[in-house]
Amino acid sequence: MILQTERLILRPWQDNDAEDLYFYAKDPDVGPIAGWPPHQSAEESLNVIRKVLSGTEAYALCLKENGRAIGAIELKLKGHTDLTDRDDECELGYWLGKPFWGRGLMPEAARALLRRAFQDLGMEKVWCGYYDGNEKSKRVQEKLGFRYQWTTPDVDVPLMGEKRIGHVNCLTKVEWLQMQKEGE
Repeated sequence: MILQTERLILRPWQDNDAEDLYFYAKDPDVGPIAGWPPHQSAEESLNVIRKVLSGTEAYALCLKENGRAIGAIELKLKGHTDLTDRDDECELGYWLGKPFWGRGLMPEAARALLRRAFQDLGMEKVWCGYYDGNEKSKRVQEKLGFRYQWTTPDVDVPLMGEKRIGHVNCLTKVEWLQMQKEGE
């Protein structure tokens, strides 16, 4: 599946994206705030493409102007998220290379994926979380209409070997449809 927005192409990850992934994922300001350590090599990035970014709804977030991967976005379906075990609910996860922060690209990409979740995949709820201090992720979720659900004080962050405060938000299909109606 390939999705397009005004400025972006969302497409499945490919092995030849490893160098682009490494370029952005090695930045210590990108991964750790989302719960994963900076990548150490293009080989590590290739392994992540093959093992982590290989879900049926995992997409490379690419600029239309050059097709290069600058981030990732995914709908984590049943079995790949601990936020729900329902078939009609999923989790939205994302990250973006630092040079592209503050341009509205992630909300643009996420809107396309939310449309896919609710219209094509039949989801009734999409969950999304962030760790305490990740204000950029919190802001993206607010822009998309996600509503606060709960905070957990001691969330295991296994890839970082630590515990953090986690916040969870949710957007229902009914809320999403209402926003679409208001936006027309």
